Amino acid sequence: MKWMLTIALVLSSVTYYPAKVTAQTQQPATTKQPVQPTKGKTSPQQRTSRPVFVWSKTPSRLSTISGRRAGMASRDNCPAVPTALTALVPLQEEQRVSKQTDKPISGIVGGLTTSERPTFWFYVPYTQDLTVSAEFILQDSAGNDISRNAIALPPKPGVIGVSLPSDASLQVGKTYRWYLKVRCNQQQTASVPIYVEGDIQRVNLDSRVMQQSEAAVSPQQKVAIYAANGIWFDSLTMLAQLRQKNPNDASVAWDWQSLLQSVNLDNVATAPLVK
Repeated sequence: MKWMLTIALVLSSVTYYPAKVTAQTQQPATTKQPVQPTKGKTSPQQRTSRPVFVWSKTPSRLSTISGRRAGMASRDNCPAVPTALTALVPLQEEQRVSKQTDKPISGIVGGLTTSERPTFWFYVPYTQDLTVSAEFILQDSAGNDISRNAIALPPKPGVIGVSLPSDASLQVGKTYRWYLKVRCNQQQTASVPIYVEGDIQRVNLDSRVMQQSEAAVSPQQKVAIYAANGIWFDSLTMLAQLRQKNPNDASVAWDWQSLLQSVNLDNVATAPLVK
């Protein structure tokens, strides 16, 4: 009897063990699958970003002389204006003269260009129907005139471009001083004009920026590349040309506002371009 009971126990254990092993080797039915990447998203390289100006690390500053980005709101018998004469250039503030809006802020005013004959851009609140004269002056580092020309005032307040004449040009690596002066008192030649001033230096693009520029898929992307690498005058001029060519293109208008706002020129960012 004991003999038969022992055999029965051995047989039952043999039958149960394979079943237990089989159950342990089965894969769970609820294994978590890897997370799949979300489809339809645009990569950072494909997104179009608005141009934002970034100061170039070299040179650290263009001149030891402070510039002036905004002129007085009224002076020399000039009429009071809501927005002062303004140079469309970056400003690194060094000294705030006053909190009053008609007082200029001194600092590093100006920027870089790769052009032999760049275009300078200004917001001019004075119009051609006033008894006003305007003059643009470009000087070398020794104070010698490179160019001195009368500037025609626009028919309405707005942004104008001033290009260098064919007999004036910039040399690579040299810093120049520019002025835009407005006089409203024609009877007093010694009167102090309303003016803005700053620096400009011509540079060559380094190979990295040149490659980025050549790979740009659109003029607006090229503008953004120049702005991000501190080439102010070229980026602004390219955008101005796009605005003149496509006056109803909202994307170009947004890029223009973005670039000006990146250097705290919000007050003139929506001003029209005028001839």
